[in-house]
Amino acid sequence: MADPVDCALDLMRRLPPQKVEENLANLVELVPHLTEDLLSAVDQPLKPRRCKATGKDYLLCDYNRDGDSYRSPWSNAYEPPLADGAQPSAKLRKLEVATNDAFNTYRELYFDGGVSSVYMWDLDEGFAAVVLIKNVSESDPAQKGSWDSIHVIEVAERSSRAAHYKLTSTVMLYMETGGAKLGNVNLSGSLTRQAEFDNPLEDFGSHVGNLGRIVEDMELKLRNALQVIYFGKTKDITNDLRSVNPLGDARRQAAIQSELIGKLVARNQ
Repeated sequence: MADPVDCALDLMRRLPPQKVEENLANLVELVPHLTEDLLSAVDQPLKPRRCKATGKDYLLCDYNRDGDSYRSPWSNAYEPPLADGAQPSAKLRKLEVATNDAFNTYRELYFDGGVSSVYMWDLDEGFAAVVLIKNVSESDPAQKGSWDSIHVIEVAERSSRAAHYKLTSTVMLYMETGGAKLGNVNLSGSLTRQAEFDNPLEDFGSHVGNLGRIVEDMELKLRNALQVIYFGKTKDITNDLRSVNPLGDARRQAAIQSELIGKLVARNQ
């Protein structure tokens, strides 16, 4: 018998990402005993919030949540205030600040807007981090789009000169456009990929560059995959359903081809 959690997750993967919160709520209502498993396993679109202490935006997720409060990566404080909220060690907090600054620059260069956040927490052996990036297109009311990427990295220092990185990345893409001539087009989907890397270390701060490189490489692969899977397939289907040339021209071309084939067959007989 199939595992009900696997069945529920498989169903969620087939539903539109832009309605994941609505679909997840409906699914939890149907199978309330799977609530914790589903909430921890299903990635949801990221939500921004303004840090009251610094005035900078940050992203909310399970990795910076403690109860009903969320920790800002800029101020390291919980909002609403939480006296005993989980926080990284002093050494890891310094790395978290540097990595947030690095990915803030990365986001500006690659996405020309949006919000990014990096959160880190200590493990028994090494540490873990999550890199979040959200970009929403709002320049044209007739066109809507959203990119949400979630990169979870487990880091284990093999020695003082090398570290092992285990990366799990999820990207959720949503695009919608419409008009009187074209009608409404809705394109959405999500991809999840995993990879492992061994990179050298000069010092503890070298993790910033290593994290930047592996996330950048993975996002490039995911963008290319989305281009092929979603945009490429959609273009193929559209081209099969609609012809750029008039139907009369297509019929004349088919008639010429049939005539040439007939003459070649007659010559070979």
